[in-house]
Amino acid sequence: MLRKSGSLLLPVLMALSGLEVTAAAACTNFIVSPQATTDGSTIITYTCDGEFHPILRRIPAADHLPDARQEIRDWGGNLRGEVRLPEHTFAVVHLMNEHQLSIGETTTGGREQLQNPDGLFHYWDLMRLTLQRARTAREAVQVMGDLVAEYGYRSSGESFAIGDPDEAWIMEMVGPGPGGEGAFWVALRVPDGYVSAYANLGRIGTFPLDKPKDCLYSPGMIEFAAANGWYDPDDGDPFSWREAFHPATVQQKRYTATRVWSLFRRCAPSQDFPADYHRGVEDTEPYPLWIKPDEKLSLADVFDLMRDHYEGTDVDMTQGVDAGPYNSPYRWRPMGWEIDDAHYTWERSISAQQTGFSMVCQSRDDLPDPIGGVTWYGLDDTWFTCWVPLYCCIDQLPPRYTTGSLREFSWDSAWWIFQFVSNIANLKYSYMIQDIQAVQSLLEGEALALQPAVETTAKALHKNDRELMVRYLTDYSIRHAETVVDRWRELGEHLLTKYNDGYVKDDDGRPQERGYPESWLRKVLELRPDQFKLPDTGMEEMAEPEDY
Repeated sequence: MLRKSGSLLLPVLMALSGLEVTAAAACTNFIVSPQATTDGSTIITYTCDGEFHPILRRIPAADHLPDARQEIRDWGGNLRGEVRLPEHTFAVVHLMNEHQLSIGETTTGGREQLQNPDGLFHYWDLMRLTLQRARTAREAVQVMGDLVAEYGYRSSGESFAIGDPDEAWIMEMVGPGPGGEGAFWVALRVPDGYVSAYANLGRIGTFPLDKPKDCLYSPGMIEFAAANGWYDPDDGDPFSWREAFHPATVQQKRYTATRVWSLFRRCAPSQDFPADYHRGVEDTEPYPLWIKPDEKLSLADVFDLMRDHYEGTDVDMTQGVDAGPYNSPYRWRPMGWEIDDAHYTWERSISAQQTGFSMVCQSRDDLPDPIGGVTWYGLDDTWFTCWVPLYCCIDQLPPRYTTGSLREFSWDSAWWIFQFVSNIANLKYSYMIQDIQAVQSLLEGEALALQPAVETTAKALHKNDRELMVRYLTDYSIRHAETVVDRWRELGEHLLTKYNDGYVKDDDGRPQERGYPESWLRKVLELRPDQFKLPDTGMEEMAEPEDY
């Protein structure tokens, strides 16, 4: 099929439109290199956090005429510029293309003066354009670098997690400032057998200048940093990307590095990572860019890692008076506040209520591309979501994942159904989360258990009838995703019935009184010791009042 226009990209990018009007610096990435997984997969995770309604999209592969251009528009539909189209662009399902290449991101911000309003591309433009043009992670790094060199970059600092069946890469990028050309960037290959984590702060420090197999970078960045006083080559210290372009405040470390610390401490408890850096203790070293986990990680392990509120640590968000009577880990924004001239901030966990969508992308070199690449896709908070498999070859999408609006509740929107469940859970979190996770575990466990059988069938079809294989994996992906949505709506209705008006219905449907935990009641009494106290005399004569 030949196309003269490149407007096919705009509908895909509109799925992320909410990110432009809300806080975008709120995403978490976890990268697992092939030799660090039990099955040899490369795994890239991404929580896309912000107040927006995600719409799942697919871009078909296409051939283009020599003069074809691809339009880049803003969220209002206004034309911002055009990009030359290559002869052929690849199919993309969400953020994985037909060659099992996947890209995630986390906004790092960096120095504000480096943002360039004259550049053409925001980071989301780069992600989608690159997935249409690159086959491998290494090629993706170069494509992104070439695109910003030619057309300019307008976002603030950004980190990209890039994976294919053989390699995982970390790429960080900043702009040149207003009126500047191109962008500055550096990319490092994650060593085989290692994992890395990113969360809204520049992570790359020093890097080798003479190892192109493992490190790629744009020219001129060191000279640019030195000219602006952010690096002094006469000191004799090696250039640090992080120190030059991403100086961090104590609050930023608390907001960002705590997530990295928690992922690392869970992957490698033997390394006993201290809390000092994420607590902002002076003169403490940042956490390493990557670590070797104590044991190889399964896909289920990665699911579990992305569900985290620092449980069991000194900063456990399910504990304390701020967690309320039912141990809720959620803190409503804004993150920071001020009382009596003192500044405070809530903890920022990996699981967060404002997550729009999340993904766990799995790429495997022992399977054909259409079968080896799977996006495990989830809506809303990772703690409450249920990830569903979307194979990278599918040519249709589950309908209820492709519709909806932030402004209007709809039972036809999967996003709203997941929101329905998670928001109900705030009423009696410590009780309801057990019901939710029982269903979550069942559905995800079934999908993981079915995966080998599904792929055995797909491999057999791939040898003889590729079109039938695509139909088979498409039908499976859609059917499973829609079944999950049906089950999640049933779950929400069950929760509303079981926990109506603060009661907890027993197995026979009779409402039982389940008051507040004693530990929380004691905290209430510390604050208001006499408000609720009854006189001691005559207590033996008092009868329990009837409520109904």
